[in-house]
Amino acid sequence: MLGQGGHAALALMLLLLLLWRQAAPIEVPQDPKILQDLKQPPTIVKQSVKDYIVDPRDNIIIECEAKGNPVPTFSWRRNGKFFNIGKDPRVTMRKRSGTLEIGFRSGGRPEDYEGEYQCFANNEFGVALSNKILLRVSKAPLWPKEVLEPVVVTEGSPLVLLCNPPPGLPPPFTFWMNSAMTPIPQDKRVSMGLNGDLYFSNVLAKDAHTDYSCNARFLFTHTIQQKNPFTLKVQTKEPYNDTSYNATDPYGGRRVAESTPTFLSPSGSESSKMVLRDEQLLLECIAAGLPTPTIKWFKKGGDLPGRKVKFENFNKTLKIINVSEEDAGEYVCMANNQLGSIRHSIFVQVKAAPYWLDKPTNLVLAPDENGRLVCRANGNPKPNIQWLINGQPVDSSPPNLSRQVLGDTIIFRSVQMGSSAVYQCNASNQHGYLLANAFVSVLDMPPRMLGPKNQLIKVIENNRTFLDCPFFGSPLPELRWFKNGQGSGLDGGQYRAYINGTLEIKRARAEDEGTYTCVANSILGTAENQVRLEVKERTRIVRAPEHQSAIRGSTARFDCKVKSDPSLSVTVAWTKDDKPLQLGWRLRKDDESLTIPNVNEGDEGMYTCTVKSEIDQDTASARLTVLEEASLNPSVSSALPPDRPDPPMDLDLSDPAARSVRLTWIPGNDHRSPITQFLVQFEEDRWEPGRWQDLSTYPGDLNSVILQLAPFVNYQFRVIAINSVGQSQPSRPSPRYKTSGAAPDAIPRGLRGWGSKNDNMEITWEPLLDLERNGPNLHYNVWWRLKDSGEEWSNVTTVGSKHVIHNTQTYVPYEIKIQARNEFGAGPESNVATGYSGEDKPTDAPTALRVSKVESTTATIHWKPVAPNSVQGEFKEYRLYYWRESSLVPGLVVSKEKKTKGFFSTVAEPSGILSDLVPYSKYKMFMVVANSRFESPPSNTVEFTTKEGVPDAPKFFRINRRGFDTLQLEWDKPLEPNGILVGYLLKYQTVNGTRLGQPQFKNLLPNETEFTLRLPDRSTRYKFFLSARTQEGAGEVFADESPHFTNEENFTDATGLAAPGREIWNLTVVPNSNYANVSWRHNFPAGSSEFVLEYTLETYIDQVDIATQGWFIGLMCAIALIILILLIVCFIKRSRGGKYPGGGCVTGYAKHLVRDKKDLPLDPVDQKDQDGSFDYHSDEDNKPLQGSQTSLDGNVKESDDSLVDYGEGGDGQFNEDGSFIGQYTVKKDKDETEGNESSEATSPVNAIYSLA
Repeated sequence: MLGQGGHAALALMLLLLLLWRQAAPIEVPQDPKILQDLKQPPTIVKQSVKDYIVDPRDNIIIECEAKGNPVPTFSWRRNGKFFNIGKDPRVTMRKRSGTLEIGFRSGGRPEDYEGEYQCFANNEFGVALSNKILLRVSKAPLWPKEVLEPVVVTEGSPLVLLCNPPPGLPPPFTFWMNSAMTPIPQDKRVSMGLNGDLYFSNVLAKDAHTDYSCNARFLFTHTIQQKNPFTLKVQTKEPYNDTSYNATDPYGGRRVAESTPTFLSPSGSESSKMVLRDEQLLLECIAAGLPTPTIKWFKKGGDLPGRKVKFENFNKTLKIINVSEEDAGEYVCMANNQLGSIRHSIFVQVKAAPYWLDKPTNLVLAPDENGRLVCRANGNPKPNIQWLINGQPVDSSPPNLSRQVLGDTIIFRSVQMGSSAVYQCNASNQHGYLLANAFVSVLDMPPRMLGPKNQLIKVIENNRTFLDCPFFGSPLPELRWFKNGQGSGLDGGQYRAYINGTLEIKRARAEDEGTYTCVANSILGTAENQVRLEVKERTRIVRAPEHQSAIRGSTARFDCKVKSDPSLSVTVAWTKDDKPLQLGWRLRKDDESLTIPNVNEGDEGMYTCTVKSEIDQDTASARLTVLEEASLNPSVSSALPPDRPDPPMDLDLSDPAARSVRLTWIPGNDHRSPITQFLVQFEEDRWEPGRWQDLSTYPGDLNSVILQLAPFVNYQFRVIAINSVGQSQPSRPSPRYKTSGAAPDAIPRGLRGWGSKNDNMEITWEPLLDLERNGPNLHYNVWWRLKDSGEEWSNVTTVGSKHVIHNTQTYVPYEIKIQARNEFGAGPESNVATGYSGEDKPTDAPTALRVSKVESTTATIHWKPVAPNSVQGEFKEYRLYYWRESSLVPGLVVSKEKKTKGFFSTVAEPSGILSDLVPYSKYKMFMVVANSRFESPPSNTVEFTTKEGVPDAPKFFRINRRGFDTLQLEWDKPLEPNGILVGYLLKYQTVNGTRLGQPQFKNLLPNETEFTLRLPDRSTRYKFFLSARTQEGAGEVFADESPHFTNEENFTDATGLAAPGREIWNLTVVPNSNYANVSWRHNFPAGSSEFVLEYTLETYIDQVDIATQGWFIGLMCAIALIILILLIVCFIKRSRGGKYPGGGCVTGYAKHLVRDKKDLPLDPVDQKDQDGSFDYHSDEDNKPLQGSQTSLDGNVKESDDSLVDYGEGGDGQFNEDGSFIGQYTVKKDKDETEGNESSEATSPVNAIYSLA
């Protein structure tokens, strides 16, 4: 019995545990950045087993590894004393580890190192301990030498041949063999016992041998040792002939005295056995007798545990695996033969080494937090619990007021920095021990964001969305979400904030787009991160493929028209029978369809169109059925194509039950397309009479199904058949079937408590659906009470979906719950929810509002907070109202619209940063404190002025081409100068493809708003950068490129070529070896315009020099050789008196050569596309590109429009650099073609052929 002191201690412990409110321990995330900076005591991560047996032939390795920050150092104890590793040359410790290696290359005996080892891992925050490792060396002793006398036994008598193997470590495995190394046959009569002895229930004459040998196999050394063999002699009363042996008469007709069963093992009528929990129990009964007895097993007072019991060794051994306390008791083995039976009782005791019920785990706490370590273990007998700190008993450690040991629990209160340590719990009894390390780490760390910065999340409209914001800090920071940097924290309504930092948007809408900021705040600081949310329109197929049939050889077409968000790229893929469709020369796919020409039998199947964007997808499928040609199968030509099935018939109801009924029907004609599905619909006449609703669908091979129904509904049913063509008409309705009523199954959803006034709370919920009522007279039981008050529940019964509680205090929490009920009974109760009574206007205003650190666009604000009880509601934020009173720029009119910014802060001296201010402006502001419904009176109004900043971009910047050699630049002052303008900075540089020229700069006065630039060459293009300047520097840059021709900027007003508002854009040129494909887009009326395409031939410096090309050098050499031969021939003819002079010969040949080259026909083809593009190409690769005009019918005509028509120059067709300018004129309203004339203007290519 406990004394008075014991009772008092127990009562104190119970009281402390009841009143204990533990702060949740901090879970440290496995983030590399956190773990790198996190200081933690050591933790053992790897160690050798407690009972460690090693092979003497190998080096000894005792493992001990630990982690911690700083990296731990290691030391060892051997047999309870410090183990000096440095003094033993055979012992080494691995680097950055405590693992010991003991080598014996230089001699030594492994047996000298047997003993008990324990590892200690230490850093500045504590010491962790390994288990006590008992190191033993494996032993395989030899069998003692002995002379075995022959064993003489009478036939029919029992016999035991003793093995007695040498005691090895671990114990050897024994077995019996003869001299031929053949195992001794074992059966019901002859078998080996658990101790290795060989038992004969009765001996036969055939058992007489001279080589019964017991063998011991040692596992570590992989050796087998053999005992000297036994010689067994069997005495018989009659001669024995081994050829006369018969299994049915093993004695060969000889008379052998029979005997009743007796036990060879165990002896006596009862014995006992002790086994440890979770180990294996082996019970053995071996009996002697003639005939050979059979063994049966029983357990008194119960059945044998069937799932864990196995019978081995011909039923002589009972084996139970994973023993538990329930397996203790009296086990009975019974041996019987035809002469009698005998029993033996074995009393089994189950003991247990200590095992964990609640293993202590590492505890990370912030300063001033509470926590506890629990170490609960069980065993038989009950284990003793001992606490250690850094390897030393807690009782002998210095006292610590923040720590209290209460048996198996250590309680920590208001922990402080520097009290980190490693605690060990040792649970032990006579059968073993458990040792666990658990560190207590006191950590202070400012808030940190763990996720990626400024993440962009794209979601589909109306989808449930989660924005993640993983964070960490100690103490655990409070996290709040804000949208677009303003307003109060997001929580409630369509938002739900989770404690792990995730914000749930229940249904994302377009107005939810924006930048979401998560702010983690603690007493050590603030951290924030932003997530940009973009809400996209769902990708969907608006015209899906439809089931169709096609005759072989015809063309099939499947539609797949897609509608998606314009900002998302979409891919369309087709599959056939769930396998990718190989699009080759026959199958054609475009953006909206798949075309299958020349359909054959292999095209039959299910085609699926899959539309994917980066965030969603949609699919639609349709089946293609291929029919035989009419000429090949006359019966098909007379048959109709597949059609919708006929409606099912003869609907019948059977097997009625409370909530189900069987519906049976007869399918209608499937019209040459098998029925794939049946749709069952229902109509009820109580809530929505006449409205048919889908109940369920079933495979097309069923016509009798069990329908699962709701209570208290008067049903009637109809069935619709579906095949590849479509749905049938609905069947005729079935007879009505009314289900019986029942209590409601559903719980009203959306339970909520909120205040519409400062002295009430409205409890609202969603009423049950009609099919959830389950019976008449539905009403709701509503309960409420003040939270944590312990008072009785108040309740009311109502038929509506709202109940108002009046005369409440302002903004107090209530516990609420609800239950639906009808005439048949009550449904389940909801979980308890928390609601709040109404809020009132905050009574106090923030005070001492002031600013500091005013910059051009930001200002730091400070204020004194209000008392929390003055908010009279849920504190949402301190809301700052500010507006731009005026600009310091003379004459600039500004908007005085008020803006707001929210600050959530609970610190004693709050502050915040007001950003996005306009520089060089006068601002005013005041602050209020806000709850969910009201704002407090305003604080004092503060006026401040922002500093001068850099200006915005100019209001506009236009580049006009006033002629072919001048550019006119115009701009206007910035809308927001952000200070006093001191001028403009114009930077420009030439542009040639992707190459930029040397930049040039021009400083302009603040009153200048235009600039004229003379072009050195009409083909030169410039890129311009214009910015305004204040004393603070240059502002935002307005960049643009000079236009080249009309495709790049519409200057038709200057040339008079088109009416205002008409323009040409997207001019693209795709070059080829001898032609270029030119295309453009426009908004001119059809048939009312003509388009003029201008081009120039230019040779760039970076092009390949033709004179260095091998083919050109070879051509020139060939021409020179031919001319040389002609000269020689002419010279010979002249010397013989020929008619032609040599010069004429050469000149004539050269002219002939040039004419052959120049008279090649020029046959361009204009292929005009619908969007205004055409191809211009030649049939010969070496034809020179000549200036000409090409009409729509392909005729070549002389240019009738030149620069002369635009007032530039006279008759010449060449630029200063010798390049030729031609024009292609496409006239949409002109159908006739003009004559085909050639133009022989010289080009750089023509020059190749001018040899004469």
